[in-house]
Amino acid sequence: MSNSNNRSYQFIDSSVQLDQFYQDNKTVPWLCFDTEFVGEKRYWPRLCLIQVATENGNYLIDPFECGKLDPFLSLMEDAKICKITHAGDNDYRLLNNLFGTVPKNVFDTQIAAGFLGYRYPISFRKLVETELGWHLKKGYAVADWEARPFQQRQLNYALEDVLPLYRLWRKASDKLEKLNRTAWAKEEFGKLETASYYEKSPYYEAINSNMIKSLAKKEKLFFLRLTKWRVQTAERRNHSKEMVLPSKMINHIVRNVGAGKDALKKNRRIPDKITDQLGDIFVDLYQLKETTEERSMLDKIPDFDKGDDQNEDIIIDLLYLLIKYKCIEEKVATSLVCSKNQLLRFKLDKEYQNETLGNGWRRIFLGTDMVEWLDNLEDLKLEINGGKIEIRVGHE
Repeated sequence: MSNSNNRSYQFIDSSVQLDQFYQDNKTVPWLCFDTEFVGEKRYWPRLCLIQVATENGNYLIDPFECGKLDPFLSLMEDAKICKITHAGDNDYRLLNNLFGTVPKNVFDTQIAAGFLGYRYPISFRKLVETELGWHLKKGYAVADWEARPFQQRQLNYALEDVLPLYRLWRKASDKLEKLNRTAWAKEEFGKLETASYYEKSPYYEAINSNMIKSLAKKEKLFFLRLTKWRVQTAERRNHSKEMVLPSKMINHIVRNVGAGKDALKKNRRIPDKITDQLGDIFVDLYQLKETTEERSMLDKIPDFDKGDDQNEDIIIDLLYLLIKYKCIEEKVATSLVCSKNQLLRFKLDKEYQNETLGNGWRRIFLGTDMVEWLDNLEDLKLEINGGKIEIRVGHE
């Protein structure tokens, strides 16, 4: 039986209460949860509140007062309990970063909605209003969750993040089953259940930046190093990346560092304070010899300075439009299937393509022809004959 209409809750602020919470809920079949955390000025966000709903009731857990959260984390890792979230990626990543937790048996309503005709990602508020007809209150989305004591309205707001989840889970599960997409959703949920999902390359920011595509090779190399240095420095100090180096400065530094520290100093968009404190570090990074690891990363980035065949750009655009059209027809969120940037990476990085397409639901959904085209991107040819557009593998 669901507690989604019951707004009463138990506030847990001691290790004794947390142990009792575990004993009361260690055999429940499902558990809805959400977290409130503060990430400003930190590399590692601070967990401030955990909201939980089970068939036994609703709970608000204060991690500041409970000490070790092992009882709660045990429930996260219990494969017999279905963990229900909306956009749970952030919550699971936080728990993994702070405690090494890898969840088991998860169901995410945001991902599920992407298989049911909704855009991905869809906001919790929009999904709740559309599916359940509930109108959630506003007012504490940017509250100071570190402050104690909590305000009652603040806790009521936090509770609303979990109260609708049970009903969303039931409705989404039924719809997925009717569409024969349950296995597809479970495959996507399964990514959240693997330790490797929470491992992020220090080059992630650079590789996924649109800026890197337009840089010369030496600038690309420095951009990789700069973003890696920024992440590692932020992690070591437990400061936000913005505190280490503001994002708005990066483009100017990358495009001027090749001319030396004086060029950085003369750029009016780069504050003297940054150049004085970090200019030598930037120049040293720029002058380092290329490593094998860096060369491997550069090989995965399209090089637009080489005058790539414009026909290739047209093929990528056309393939993406075909995927998008199929998604609209089948009512599956395009962003769940594949992005345009992913198509560009497929050609250069077969390993990445295999990780994305694999042998799972995407290959089934896209169909034989599309999969063959994606598997042979480097050999695709586009022909227009008699008003018909034909895409074929070049060696055929």
